[in-house]
Formats: sequence, C-alpha cells, structure tokens
Amino acid sequence: MTNFRDLLGQAKAEVGEVTPEQVRQRLDDRERFRLLDVREQDEVAAGMIPGASHLSRAHFESRIEDVLPDKDAEVIVYCAGGVRSAFSAKMMKELGYTKVTSMAGGFGRWKDLGFDFIVPKVLDAAQRDRYSRHLILPEVGERGQLDLLNSKVLAIGAGGLGSPALLYLAAAGVGTIGIVDSDVVEVSNLQRQVIHNTDRVGMLKADSAKEEINKLNPDIDVVVHPFRIDSSNATELLSQYDVIVDGCDNFATRYAVNDAAVALRKPVIHGSIFRFEGMASTFVPFEGPCYRCLYPEAPPPELAPT
Repeated sequence: MTNFRDLLGQAKAEVGEVTPEQVRQRLDDRERFRLLDVREQDEVAAGMIPGASHLSRAHFESRIEDVLPDKDAEVIVYCAGGVRSAFSAKMMKELGYTKVTSMAGGFGRWKDLGFDFIVPKVLDAAQRDRYSRHLILPEVGERGQLDLLNSKVLAIGAGGLGSPALLYLAAAGVGTIGIVDSDVVEVSNLQRQVIHNTDRVGMLKADSAKEEINKLNPDIDVVVHPFRIDSSNATELLSQYDVIVDGCDNFATRYAVNDAAVALRKPVIHGSIFRFEGMASTFVPFEGPCYRCLYPEAPPPELAPT
C-alpha cells in the first residue's frame, strides 16, 4: 500500500530538486527563472526570497495560471522544508508547466545558510477582510492591494465629480488621499455632492470629505488642502502625489493643473460635466496629448458656464 513517503519520493523524482546553493548562484548570475513560494501567509510574513511570487496551497490549482501564466517559463518552487513544494511542482507539471523543479530544504535551509531574504509588508487580518474581494481578483491580489495602500492620489475638488471619486478611492484602499477645495458645504450642494450631508453645511468641503472618508475607511490618510490651485502652487502640490484626479469647475485651474502635471510627468484623470453631458479622459504626459493639446485656449466665459 502506498504511503506518504512513497508519494513524496515519487513527486521529487518526477519534478527533480535543486539546492538552495544552486538557486542562490543562479540569482547572483542573473539567470532568468521564476521563484514561487507556496507557504502560508503567516510563514511568508516572517520572510521570503527576494523576487519570489507567492501562492499558498489553499488556492493553488485554481490560481496558479493567473500568477504564472507562461507555462514554458522555468519555475523553481519552494516551501518551508521541501515537501509542499515537491507536491506543488508535480501539480504544475500535470497542469502543463514544462520546466518546474522543487528547492530541497526549502526556506528553512535558505535561512540556515545565511542567504538574503526580505520581510515583505503584508495585510493584517482586518485589511484582508476589508479588501477580500480585491484579493480574489488575479489582476489585483495582495500585491496590488499593497500598492494601492502605498499610493498617493490628489483629488482636485470635493464637489459633484470629486464626491463619488473620493468615496471609491477610499473604499478601494488608496492609502493617501489629498483633497483640494476652498469652498464650504451649502444646502444646494447636497442633491449631487454625496460625500457631504446636512449636518456639515457651512463646513469646508475638504474637511467634510475627510470626515466622511475616515468613517468609511480608517486605513486612509486624508490630507486637506483648503485653498485654490493656481500657477504659483500647482507644481509644489502635485509633486507630492502619484496620480491627479481633476474634478474642478473652472478652466484656470484645469490649465494650471495640466501644465504642472506635464512638467512633473504626472498622470491626470480628468472629468467635467455640463447638464446631461460629460467628459472623462486620462492624460499621461508624453504618452499622449495633454489637456492643453486638446484645448489650447479656454472658451469665452459665456460659452462655458461652471
């Protein structure tokens, strides 16, 4: 009767093994191959080999093709001691991967040899629960969610366009959100500017938006900029952020934002609306036209009500 040791021996014989020393040498020589860590999340939190991808055994068969879509790429699989990696590599071969091996001794042996490893930033239990729907998307996953939490987005305007944008940025877990708005909340705003409410009439819109974001997602660091953007401050302000969301309501601000973004090579997500018509576009400097390329001059005020 076949037992566990027999199955393990068969798996290792089928996929083959490499030593940590061989893996380290190949990394030093910058050879092209992929490393796959199949340990559980709590194990990875204590350290992993630099450059490795991670996929625990819990969802292995259903997600491996998302993590490693190229079945002809060379892959070296490792775990804590070389057992789970052997079975994982065998499964990969059965799924059509052509160049898969297991690292003997696993991460434990790697550490015992004194080789370099990193302690990755990972989501805590509360964050894994909050962002669970992102984590199951192969296009996002934990790495993508961590990138969102480390990102900085500047929202220009907390009005009709800025309100839903801010709420969704916060819900998605964008870690730092800057809000530029010098206006105060008025009753007439409330039928469309959904981030505000009646209790905050008279409050600065930026402060009101911050209060709502903090209630929605305490992970978010909200930075309030309660002033108007112009050519004198746009460059300094935009330089602090990765992406700009432009929902302003006047052309002077749009051109100031555009010019600073082009100088800084910052992408701008632009939105504008008039009655039942609207425009949305992404401007990436030097990869396509900018706002001023499309509209070299602002239209007369009487033709462009705000």
